[in-house]
Amino acid sequence: MKNPYLDLSPEVAAALAAHKPVVALESTIISHGMPYPQNVETALAVEQTIRENGATPATIAIIGGRLKAGLTREEITYLGKKGTAVTKASRRDLPVLVARGEDGATTVTTTMMIAAMAGISVFATGGIGGVHRGAETTMDISADLEELAKTPVMVICAGAKSILDLGLTLEYLETKGVPVIGYGTEELPAFYTRKSGFSVDYRLDSPEELARAFHAAREMGLAGGMLVTNPIPEEYSMDPAVIGAAIDEAVAEAGTLGIHGKATTPFLLAKIKDITGGESLASNIQLVLNNARLAAKTAAALEVLS
Repeated sequence: MKNPYLDLSPEVAAALAAHKPVVALESTIISHGMPYPQNVETALAVEQTIRENGATPATIAIIGGRLKAGLTREEITYLGKKGTAVTKASRRDLPVLVARGEDGATTVTTTMMIAAMAGISVFATGGIGGVHRGAETTMDISADLEELAKTPVMVICAGAKSILDLGLTLEYLETKGVPVIGYGTEELPAFYTRKSGFSVDYRLDSPEELARAFHAAREMGLAGGMLVTNPIPEEYSMDPAVIGAAIDEAVAEAGTLGIHGKATTPFLLAKIKDITGGESLASNIQLVLNNARLAAKTAAALEVLS
């Protein structure tokens, strides 16, 4: 039954009807992850990368109260120019945004939800949210982890954002039964860098292996998604000492200013960009493109099995 609040773009609808590979993309990276015009340029470049690798992109957002799977260039530009004035929409925000006819930029959580509604199984993003530093006191834990436990979508990312407590994030995912796969690595990537010091559950080395694992989970009727962590390309990986110092400084300032909840990640990413002289933004763009390539190839391999 078609969801009455969901609109598929003609390109996405045609691809799904023809059983062609489709890759979901989030929109918070457009509104909150990067400044204009880099946000729009990056979003369009990611879509083009997916097309060049054999799949159809489906950028997801809420516009005028409608859940959108597949945006026009004009809609992407609209979100990019509106920026942080767009609501950063997690699961709890959807009912009110839809009822009021408002706009929302989708996080990992809401992108997974809307992708699943549309019948899209593979989603490429930058990094997932997780357990924030100091969560034993603040209880600041991203809804992304809960969504991975319940929604059957494969999320391909560059690991959890290194502003988080990576060890506790992995423990939380283990408790929820979410498999954490390293693509070509046995170590969890840390977004801006290739290594974190923490191990993943399994290493898989090809899009076909990823597709077979996810297909097996679906065939067994297992609930929840699968997290694939794809290291940033070596040439764009940042010096761990440099990015670590920038993160520590940004986290300390966020604590001093009392920033918490959904405002935390956008503040930290912007602050880290300033501290690193823009180097972190360049790395962010490259890791998203890298994830898009892998997602397109994996979606194509998954379609062969379906």
